[in-house]
Amino acid sequence: MTEFSTDLLNRQSTDELPEDWSETPVQDLIEKHFCGPSPDCEERQIATDEEWGVLKTTAITWGGWNENAHKVLPRSYWGRSALTVQRGDVLVTKAGPRDRVAVVVHVDGDPKRLIVSGKMIGLRPHRSAVVPQFLAGALSLRRPQNYIHARTTGMAESQVNFANTVLLEAKVPIPKLDEQTRIAAVLDTVDEATAKTEAVIAKLRQVRAGLLHDLLTRGLDAHGQLRDPIAHPEQFQDSPLGQIPKEWNCKTLQESADWFSGGTPSRSQPSWWTGDVPILTPKDMKVFEISDTIEHVTEEAAIAGSKVMPPDTAFIVVRGMILAHTFPVCLSTRPFAFNQDIKAVRGREDLKTRFLAHWFAANASAFLRKTTEATHGTKKLDSKELHHSQIGVPEAEEQDAIVGRIEAFNSAIAGWTAELGKLNLLKSGLMNDLLTGRVRVPEGIVGAG
Repeated sequence: MTEFSTDLLNRQSTDELPEDWSETPVQDLIEKHFCGPSPDCEERQIATDEEWGVLKTTAITWGGWNENAHKVLPRSYWGRSALTVQRGDVLVTKAGPRDRVAVVVHVDGDPKRLIVSGKMIGLRPHRSAVVPQFLAGALSLRRPQNYIHARTTGMAESQVNFANTVLLEAKVPIPKLDEQTRIAAVLDTVDEATAKTEAVIAKLRQVRAGLLHDLLTRGLDAHGQLRDPIAHPEQFQDSPLGQIPKEWNCKTLQESADWFSGGTPSRSQPSWWTGDVPILTPKDMKVFEISDTIEHVTEEAAIAGSKVMPPDTAFIVVRGMILAHTFPVCLSTRPFAFNQDIKAVRGREDLKTRFLAHWFAANASAFLRKTTEATHGTKKLDSKELHHSQIGVPEAEEQDAIVGRIEAFNSAIAGWTAELGKLNLLKSGLMNDLLTGRVRVPEGIVGAG
């Protein structure tokens, strides 16, 4: 595809649609619309050339089409070809939580034996009237989105839906077909760059996962190289953790770290929300990240219900892990108070806290397997499981070298993630301008495919 420059695009001075554009109902742009059944299904992907599957709503995301988000239909539903999804279809979610309704995606793959469910609508665009990518983009604009959401029904925001006619009667801005093609080409260029960036991030994360395991079991020698247990078995020793380098000590977290329990400062104190000490809760935490929107307390109020920990303290969630899908770990950069669902931990003597925090993150899946049911779909981790866990502890210099290697990878991933964010912002801005005619794409700037 020919590259383009946004400097060459022609910007309109008005927010009105150009004279040669029209607002057209969706029903005038499609060959057909279709909805499917929602029977009880096997929670797995189709595995044979005979089986048929039904799409989950998670197949439809603002980030793109996910063919793998489906489950196997009962045999009695196989063969419903009128409901199958094809390349070029536009899919829209119609039932679910508010933020998951009216999500739009263009199908850019070639799905096999997959049908839509009753929680979504499939649109088969009329190619002589609209480019599929353009229709998907136009439906994501604020005006049609507001139109649809204003006509949803439901007793609670957690479960709303809309009738098929709402989508079919929604109007979208439509230029002539050749301009649609040029606009789609511009947006495809950004999508290609986004997909390449996402692939780099995925590869870096995959490499990091393997590197984490190797660094935390084999360590680095004096030359900064991973030790090789096959080439140099004499460099390793047996331990409760398996083979670890001879220079390492195997210790429990109870004997190698100090633990601190969180609490909840009294809400009756009027100063509780007005201070400058953030209080950490599980919703504020991701792996080595902390939300920017953290409530603040006075240091006096925080101390009344919880310790205030200094910078470079590791925090781990021990209760409230929603469905045990995550095991948040973060390393603080400033003093924090923390609530009762979190444990603070600091390395003692020969165990550095930063090394310990990375070790927790690397062993997240192991800790998740040790969680037990709590309440309301949450999980908890018993303190004994934590304290009795064993860790291989290198010398201080090697801990620093291992942490440096891990954080170099984290920095690379953070850089590419920032680039992905810029691309997403670029596409969002381009969509708002190009799909409403505020910016025109002159002929000859981009190719059609």
